[in-house]
Amino acid sequence: MSLSKRSINGSDFTAMALLGAEYLERNVDRVNALNVFPVPDGDTGTNMNLTIVSGVRELRNKPSAHLGKAAEALSKGLLMGARGNSGVILSQLFRGFARSLANLEEAGTLQIAAAFQNGVDMAYKAVVKPVEGTILTVAREAAKHAVQYARRTSDVVELMQEIHAKANEALQRTPDLLPVLKQVGVVDSGGQGLVYIYEGFVQYLTHSGTIQEKVFAFPSEAAAPEEVAAAQPVAAIRPSAVGKPSVPTSAQSKLATEDIEFLYDMEFFINRKISGKPATFFNEYAFKKALEKDGDSILVIADDDIIKVHVHSRKPGDVLNLAMAYGELTGFHILNMREQHRDLLEHEAAAEPFAPVPEYALTGDISSTELLAGPAAQVVAPEELHELAPFGIVAVALGEGIANIFLSNEVDIVLSGGQTMNPSTEDFVNAIESLPAEHIYLLPNNSNIILAAEQAAELSGRQVTVIPTKTIPQGLAAILAFKEEESAERNAAWMKSAAVQVVSGQVTQAVRNTSIDGVDIQEGDYMGIKEKTIVSSKPSLLEACQLLMAAMVEEGGELLTVLTGEDAKESDTAALCEWIEEAYPDVELEVHAGGQPLYPYLFALE
Repeated sequence: MSLSKRSINGSDFTAMALLGAEYLERNVDRVNALNVFPVPDGDTGTNMNLTIVSGVRELRNKPSAHLGKAAEALSKGLLMGARGNSGVILSQLFRGFARSLANLEEAGTLQIAAAFQNGVDMAYKAVVKPVEGTILTVAREAAKHAVQYARRTSDVVELMQEIHAKANEALQRTPDLLPVLKQVGVVDSGGQGLVYIYEGFVQYLTHSGTIQEKVFAFPSEAAAPEEVAAAQPVAAIRPSAVGKPSVPTSAQSKLATEDIEFLYDMEFFINRKISGKPATFFNEYAFKKALEKDGDSILVIADDDIIKVHVHSRKPGDVLNLAMAYGELTGFHILNMREQHRDLLEHEAAAEPFAPVPEYALTGDISSTELLAGPAAQVVAPEELHELAPFGIVAVALGEGIANIFLSNEVDIVLSGGQTMNPSTEDFVNAIESLPAEHIYLLPNNSNIILAAEQAAELSGRQVTVIPTKTIPQGLAAILAFKEEESAERNAAWMKSAAVQVVSGQVTQAVRNTSIDGVDIQEGDYMGIKEKTIVSSKPSLLEACQLLMAAMVEEGGELLTVLTGEDAKESDTAALCEWIEEAYPDVELEVHAGGQPLYPYLFALE
């Protein structure tokens, strides 16, 4: 069996991507274990895995022997499924890769090396402050070596082996570039995930690996309910400001099926690469305005020669006729939302609070009332869907109590998310599209979710501002600073300012032994974390909280808010509050049931 290959086509690339995804999926736990902080929700591997699963699912749905089309399919799936910083960077790496190969049926070493380099360039542009010693470094060093090595070989197999070897070499040097990695004695987790993907590429090209047909981590429609719950984000919707019910009632029961005006949920792609015929100039603004005549919930993503269209319409035939002027139509997905609504009404009684949102519901919007309710809140359809509210707000949170706090303070949609359940770019895009508002704010409330929110804001085509909140306390402070009567610009400034003035703290249990910043940590200890710094590690939960409080109040503060987790014991909370009131009598104390998993207590000091 020959190990030499002068070029690869779309079929080769598809097999490479599938095996790369399989290699990453096999090693998710290993990648997660490399997260520097020994917290129980280390998630780099999980995020990268869910991202690439979204990519290969799109690749399977749109198989092509044309390399450019195959790479574009993977890129589209990665882009919309990107979760966490590592997932967004991965999507950008292959977005640039795909753009470089867009017009090629197959590619040799020089073109492939240039594509890897273009991916690196795009990923660096996507990150405001690139940090060396991360996945970016691994990708950059591998691509740089590929460009140089491609001048000396015409063998794609040899080139990919060199890329993988150089990536692994760069990975081993990441501790020299990022001191915290050396301190803990690990390599970068995102870089390791990328090396596993490249390893899968090599294994296919050398014919030493096999591709196993599997669903990976993303469930199919036939997946077990617990699998769907693990992979789907949860959304909660704030009731309408007019006539809020004291006890939440179902939006489905308030809406008659026949009142769903734009009943056809349509999604398709326009392929503008038409052989022998120049593509008609695409005016995105005019196209959207034309769709608005008989539709709503419009999403148009124009990316080079492929345009993704989503719309709810009364006249699907008119939509297709309009779109055909710009290219060939592919990937049709049309649903009757009245039929969906009847099914939802039939199953409503069996629905549990804070249930996962079905995939089809996440592609709709409030106008169709398909989005299921979150904890203690249900969707209430607006009276006049064509009238836009001045503002809409989307926040990310995990825990029923925290979600309720956001929903009761002007937030319209809460996407369930935290370290191990980061909302994807597509989840944000769908949330944005579901809000009938002129200007929309996104509160990620986690530093690992900011990039996905920013990517969604770019793709949505709407007026969206990302408030880069890194913690739940920052998100709460930001939302309390929001004033609906003020302009979008002033609100953004106030919310950002309020967020950075909060001191955030959290307590959780360590999952392994390590030493960080002079703190010796034993598995099972309770760690007190101020912002991103571990300041205490003790067998006693109360003692860990006390040391954390001492570190937090060094910067002053008048109001301390405590959010209790789902595992917090009433006796522990009572003891903690009693100690705080005695130790800091001048600090006002508020306690709320947050319901967050893994973290017994979250603290916000203002």
